[in-house]
Amino acid sequence: MPVIAIIGAGPGLGAAVARRFGREGFSVALISRNQTKLDSMAADLSTAGITVSGYTADVRVPAALEDALVRAAAELGPITALQYSPLPSRDYLKPVLEMTPELAVEALQFSALGLIHAVRTVLPAMRQAGSGSIIMINGGTSVKARADFAGTSVAFPAESAYGEMLHDALEGEGVRVSQLVIPGGIPQLQLVNGIDGVADRIWDLHAVAGPFRTMLIPLEEGRE
Repeated sequence: MPVIAIIGAGPGLGAAVARRFGREGFSVALISRNQTKLDSMAADLSTAGITVSGYTADVRVPAALEDALVRAAAELGPITALQYSPLPSRDYLKPVLEMTPELAVEALQFSALGLIHAVRTVLPAMRQAGSGSIIMINGGTSVKARADFAGTSVAFPAESAYGEMLHDALEGEGVRVSQLVIPGGIPQLQLVNGIDGVADRIWDLHAVAGPFRTMLIPLEEGRE
């Protein structure tokens, strides 16, 4: 049975993606910092017949993140798809004149370095299998910097650069690397099919090879 690991899983997009992949026969590993919330999500998803387990980890703590992914693979099977979508702290949305080196480092740990640690944990099995997908979910500051969102304007482009290089390096190996840019909070975007439509787009990124970056909607239509 294929497995998707959702890093930064929450009751919104994470749960919607879990349901979408679950309908395709995937088992689901939910990874976030709060075990109580993970247990609640897992219980809800289980009622829909989805095989699911929750694993606690902070993406800023490499050993914890790697351990969660290793345990998920041992219990559910090799990770077939990895979604990296932790929601940045509001501390990272400060004006640029309030940016400190310490905050910049933490934002980079949260976004770029967390992704790198996760990828290095799951990628060997994907390359051996000759298939798999790594899907990054980012906001609009991954494409255009904003002076009032200084932390993500520094960290998201670094994460994007790493992802794009991975996309190019792995293109011939059957491992797809893609980024979905969502320029704003999903409820505020007032999408026709709502959050389930976003989950459908993420499924498409896993199922069909394509360009590295996909914009959910044009950047100028976002409401960040």
